[in-house]
Amino acid sequence: EDPACLNLVPMILERLSKGDTPKIFGTDYPTDDGTCIRDYIHVKDLADAHIAAMDALDRGNPAHRQFNVGTGLGTSVREIVDGLREVAGWNFEVEELDRRAGDPPMLIGDPMSIAVDLGWKANYGVKEILESAWEAWQSGPRRIEVPSQD
Repeated sequence: EDPACLNLVPMILERLSKGDTPKIFGTDYPTDDGTCIRDYIHVKDLADAHIAAMDALDRGNPAHRQFNVGTGLGTSVREIVDGLREVAGWNFEVEELDRRAGDPPMLIGDPMSIAVDLGWKANYGVKEILESAWEAWQSGPRRIEVPSQD
């Protein structure tokens, strides 16, 4: 299985490209909209964090440190779905299912250490993540045909 499809945004796009309905697992979590909250990071920010770590190694900084790489902000699954709907200009349907075993209600990284130690911070928000994911998907071989919204 494609490891990229183990992440929410590619999972949604993959299902849509196959003509399938995306799924939301759990709508009864103790969050504002009942769906899980995660800290989403743009792939460019993730790459920049790796470069910052490699630059630190080049400067002779200690090699054995661990950092949370994220924005420090949480976005719900439903907010991601709604954001993709907006970016795509398509109010696609989603299927709401029971929770998956082991999914915690909220996971948000604390990027304070990487900010202090390496001077790194995320530069992109969820809107940019969704826009670039949609654009990249639409330029590839699994382009999604958006139905007319009459």
